[in-house]
Amino acid sequence: MPANLPRFARRFAGELPGDASTELRSRQVHGALWSEVSPTPVRAPRLLAFSRPLARELGLDEALFADRATAEVLAGNRLWPGMAPFAANYGGHQFGHWAGQLGDGRAIVLGELERPDGALVELQLKGAGPTPYSRAGDGRAVLRSSLREFLCSEAMHHLGVPTTRALSLCATGDVVVRDMFYDGNPKPEPGAIVCRVAPTFLRFGNFELPSARGDVALLRTLAEFTRRHFFAELPPPSAPTWAAWLHEVAVRTARLIAHWQAVGFVHGVMNTDNLSILGLTIDYGPYGWLDGFDPGWTPNTTDAQHRRYAYGNQPGIGLWNVERLGAALLPLLDGDEEPVHAALEAYRGAYAEAATGRFAAKIGLTFEAARGDGALLQQLLDWLAAQETDMTLFFRALASVAELPATPTTLPDAVQAAFYRAVPEAHTAAGVDWLRRWWARTRQEPRAPAEVAAAMQRVNPKYVLRNWLAQTAIDAAEAGDLAPLHRLLAILERPFDEQPEHAELAQKRPDWARDKPGCSALSCSS
Repeated sequence: MPANLPRFARRFAGELPGDASTELRSRQVHGALWSEVSPTPVRAPRLLAFSRPLARELGLDEALFADRATAEVLAGNRLWPGMAPFAANYGGHQFGHWAGQLGDGRAIVLGELERPDGALVELQLKGAGPTPYSRAGDGRAVLRSSLREFLCSEAMHHLGVPTTRALSLCATGDVVVRDMFYDGNPKPEPGAIVCRVAPTFLRFGNFELPSARGDVALLRTLAEFTRRHFFAELPPPSAPTWAAWLHEVAVRTARLIAHWQAVGFVHGVMNTDNLSILGLTIDYGPYGWLDGFDPGWTPNTTDAQHRRYAYGNQPGIGLWNVERLGAALLPLLDGDEEPVHAALEAYRGAYAEAATGRFAAKIGLTFEAARGDGALLQQLLDWLAAQETDMTLFFRALASVAELPATPTTLPDAVQAAFYRAVPEAHTAAGVDWLRRWWARTRQEPRAPAEVAAAMQRVNPKYVLRNWLAQTAIDAAEAGDLAPLHRLLAILERPFDEQPEHAELAQKRPDWARDKPGCSALSCSS
């Protein structure tokens, strides 16, 4: 084994109460925040891809990934010295209802790696086998969902969206049986494991479970651990400390979701066990990227009827989840609900400010309410939603319009190319009217038109992980061709660059992908 292996700490499992039992069966775990559990070995681990930028950040030499022993570690067949695997215990509200204990049912933290700057990050394998929290599951994951999580984690990071990261994607050599749409048609699929990375995977549900069980001592222990390691700027524990912490989590969550909205990302399953207390995007399941700008669109087939987690509902669901976290913290707030109300107001204010700022930047403006910018933005969003218009292409095209020497009198070709079908003349006329008013407004900016356009290109990506792109890479990988996966990974590391040699991967959704499984809809199935 190479000598230049990373160093590991044992902070979470070393400082917080653990499960007294090591019995590997699905069960309720009380009085503990984690359970000791080792990954279940797989038949033929093989490294399919890894993130070079993340590896560098972690101080991992690229040559390490050429060592077969590394694939064994990243697939759960062996451990590096210092690793001490565990699965976390938490609960959550799922689709608006309390679900009780959930926990890491197919995720196992290998250990906390020490980065070159001294900071610690958890390395977590998703799909590494059963834990006490697996319920009726097998703890495994399939290639299609693992590849999607690997690519999207890194794509979001390079877009600047706060997120957990993905270090590697490994094939297991085993077959996993899944019913993709829960319609009674299970089939065998190739298994895979993603190695996820974050300072912590703590989520709202970690605090909800001990609170729901009335275990205030455990709740307090976890809260103090969280403050000490991740919010050290806060004062020693007291009711005002926890009020300040809730306020900070609310603000981070609001800003995160505003960023999602601005890039057209739909999480798909915003349960409280899927929201990070650090304000990171966490748990990439049935996510999707908006093709047509549709506030009512959800990628999750499980949510197809009620659309609770649709694109347009994400800001409100974030608020609802913060309220659930606030309710869980009431024992630490001496039962005072006022800090919870204050946190909700902080969320509303932070979301409004962040979303307004981000969408104003997308159209090249420094937002000024007195100039009518709020109405201008709303009129644009209403117009985009009225006809099927590609969100990413439209906003990218606006940069070229900003540089026109005179006010536009027609819809430029680049804008028209964002439509998925022919649109009524009245809609075109309304679009031209908006463009004229917006173009005139850009001339009131203190920057030259070329600078406005350049700023727009820095916030409006050309490349996002469209569902059809991910599915194309999945189909190829399942057939043994990894080239599309590696190509996508490289392109998504520079989402704001033109990259003309890859222009066909910036096109709107092809007709064949409109109703294709994996392109139009997904499920929570792994």
